[in-house]
Amino acid sequence: MVEILDETRHYPHLEALEQTLEKLMLEQKLQNRSVTVVLCDDTTIQNLNREHRGIDKATDVLSYPLHEPDDLDMPQVPHLGDIIISTDTAARQANERGQPLSLEVGILAAHGLMHLLGYDHDTEEARQVFEKAQKRMQELIKIAEN
Repeated sequence: MVEILDETRHYPHLEALEQTLEKLMLEQKLQNRSVTVVLCDDTTIQNLNREHRGIDKATDVLSYPLHEPDDLDMPQVPHLGDIIISTDTAARQANERGQPLSLEVGILAAHGLMHLLGYDHDTEEARQVFEKAQKRMQELIKIAEN
């Protein structure tokens, strides 16, 4: 299950994002798990980035997993965690890449989901996990938009 909280109050593709992220989660065998996606502005994500990562600038996506890979003795909970996406940064990146905002936000949601699953992109092998999920999300969004 995907819950989307649009703090910007003006993101036009909420339903499509929810449906495509749910499809990606099913393909990842996460049918009994849930995530929350929070859409916010650059100021909000900059504050979170500064507070939690010590980086005082806006970023495109942050992930807050409820279960870390090294939480070996902790029971697995149904909720994977939260994905925070700045629609301001996503809009700039979409414009730079010449693609729709819905596609950029979807790619960022897939990226955030991989972080919630415990992946990081510190090696080439790990980056491929992210690229595969992001590419699949692009395909799902294009199908949904047609």
